[in-house]
Amino acid sequence: MQLANRICAVLALCLLATLVSLPGLGHAEPQRPNVLFFAVDDMNDWIGPMGSDRAITPNMDRLAARGVTFQNGHTAGIYCAPSRTAIFTGRFAPTTGCYTIQYYPQHNPDIVPLQMLFANAGYATYGVGKLYHHREGFVDLRGWTEFFTRTPEQRLQAYPLKSWPFDSPILPQPFPYSPFNAGREITGGLYMEWGPILNENEEAMADTIWANYAAEQVGRVHDRPFFVAVGLYAPHFPNYVPQKYFDMYDRDAIEDVPMLENDIDDLPERIRRQQNGRLNHQRRLEELGAVKDAHHGYLASITYADAMLGRVLDALEAGPNADNTIIVLWSDHGYHRGEKHWGKHKLWERTSNVPFMWAGPGIEKGKSIDATVSLIDMLPTFDELCDLNDTQSRDGVSLAPMLRDVSQARDRKVLLPGMVPEEYAIMDAQYRYIKYRDDAEELYDVQADPHEWHNVANEPAYASVKAEYRAAAPSTFAEPGLVARQQMRLVTNGEEFYWEPKE
Repeated sequence: MQLANRICAVLALCLLATLVSLPGLGHAEPQRPNVLFFAVDDMNDWIGPMGSDRAITPNMDRLAARGVTFQNGHTAGIYCAPSRTAIFTGRFAPTTGCYTIQYYPQHNPDIVPLQMLFANAGYATYGVGKLYHHREGFVDLRGWTEFFTRTPEQRLQAYPLKSWPFDSPILPQPFPYSPFNAGREITGGLYMEWGPILNENEEAMADTIWANYAAEQVGRVHDRPFFVAVGLYAPHFPNYVPQKYFDMYDRDAIEDVPMLENDIDDLPERIRRQQNGRLNHQRRLEELGAVKDAHHGYLASITYADAMLGRVLDALEAGPNADNTIIVLWSDHGYHRGEKHWGKHKLWERTSNVPFMWAGPGIEKGKSIDATVSLIDMLPTFDELCDLNDTQSRDGVSLAPMLRDVSQARDRKVLLPGMVPEEYAIMDAQYRYIKYRDDAEELYDVQADPHEWHNVANEPAYASVKAEYRAAAPSTFAEPGLVARQQMRLVTNGEEFYWEPKE
């Protein structure tokens, strides 16, 4: 009997040794986390996780309950293309020269962008929707296992989004719909345009198709870790979403935004002249009695974007990847809705403060962080959380320590570049300092003045504060690269494309 027991013990040890030596078993390295990278466009802080009760966002609420919400997270550029360039390269415009509509792979071909870092680390990479600038010729195709388009023609046209072409059969009727544009011939963008579409057309919307694609990817079995990146156009103008999302709001109960009469009087003269024109939009809306209507369209679009997030989260949670997927939700900008301005492209709080939420394995649950951070921090954070082995220089810092333990959060000064060299904001939890290229300045004590109504830059008591924040700005600014479509022409060759300088 003893001999038999010894033989069994030896066999058991041999079996254990064999199992340990098999790939994926024993002491094999744990699988790196998957990533769901979810972008929205022009969404400000009107959402529950950021302390607002304006928008109805049940899916952002549940994401916040699962992870960490940054209350003081800021965009990395005040225009669409430079914001997204900064995110994918991990470098601000003063480093890359991409201040407006520059195509970063053309000007910075040696930079290994985010999706390539994932691909080089063994990830399957799937991209869809508005991850880059929406015009043709701006998608960086390097490193993607697949970059999805809704039609084959888009691949032959250098990947334009074409979210709302003027000949779309699902446009609201009449078109244009909003009273701001009623009776006008729209030949360019659909700025200040909103309206309901038929509920039955929701599945034909570009954002819905993109969300469904992302849901399919995160919900299926993969043979290696994945990076699934999806960008929605909502709530960017036009605010065209199904009627049911408009119906979720009582239009008459929508509150106006906090505004101060003569708010722009203390701005530098050049900026004040510019803003007078933009305030004409607010005056026109007031004359039309359409201020609430404009907010109604925006809120409906936020709730629609939230529903698309819900589709992807549902697929993730019902599938095999629920427990090993990091989720990050971000918006490329905020949006001014009458406060000083209608739009973005400015160095103020409403442009810069954005939804920025993380959840997943190793990340604290149901926590909020007030420390100042930037979207530029995403690349180094992924590098640490996903072991991407990025050896490049970069402008952000990893947020991983504070995601794992929110008590590690520390406030810091963060850069927000303008659209030309030597124009920028430096902000933290106490102040926002703005410097323009002509040396004009603004300074706001955002603790005492969260709406940035009182520019104290010319008050002598704040001279040392201005000096401290100027010292945190870049010491050099790259010259702007050639502007696509203005100084460069797009050349297509089948599904390939490139930009070349115009003569």
